[in-house]
Amino acid sequence: MRRLLLLAACAAFFQATPARAGLFDDDEARQQIDRLKQELQGRVEIVTNGQLELSSQNEELRAEIARLRGQIEVLLNEVESLKNRQRDFYVDLDNRLRRFESTGGAPAEATAAPPAAASGDYENALFMLKEGRPAEALAELETFIGNNPDSANLPAAHFWAGTAALQTKDVAAATKHFNLVLGRWPNDPTAPDAMLGVANAQIAMGDQRNARQTLRSLIGRYPSSTAAKTAKQHLGR
Repeated sequence: MRRLLLLAACAAFFQATPARAGLFDDDEARQQIDRLKQELQGRVEIVTNGQLELSSQNEELRAEIARLRGQIEVLLNEVESLKNRQRDFYVDLDNRLRRFESTGGAPAEATAAPPAAASGDYENALFMLKEGRPAEALAELETFIGNNPDSANLPAAHFWAGTAALQTKDVAAATKHFNLVLGRWPNDPTAPDAMLGVANAQIAMGDQRNARQTLRSLIGRYPSSTAAKTAKQHLGR
């Protein structure tokens, strides 16, 4: 009897063992599932954060594109404005030289004529300028200025030298010649145009603020001059 009880107990033990092993397998599986869930959640968070960051970068990129488009629009407007000013400048230059020709060699708005030889050099420089040779005209005018310090045409010579220098993009030389006219001959007929030349030189340097101030000063200082009318056009008055 005792032997039978022992055998029954052993049989019960072996029957229970697979069930207990199954419990252990279920726990491990649950742990793996939990790990997978945590890993999946972590990846979802990474993707979500990446999408948010990408969305933010896209917004920044769109804002940057809009800003660059605005700058391009401003630059295009400035280029168009410069083209218009350049065209007006050459039209004005041609008109002045035509008036010079019609007066038989006297400079536009000049009050006296130089001696014959000096007049020839001066005229030669102006015609170089008219023919689109500003560098040669500038050299000729500076030679004339150096050789004729007492010429009545000196203010006009400095003005045209500044004009030629501006065409060659020598802004420093242009400013020097224009300011010499304003400093030494402020009441000369060429002075208003020299002041307009200073403003043009400032525009060429990108100094819009001082250029506008110079134009306003020109209008106040020489209100009846042709240069003042041009200044008003530049200021949009």
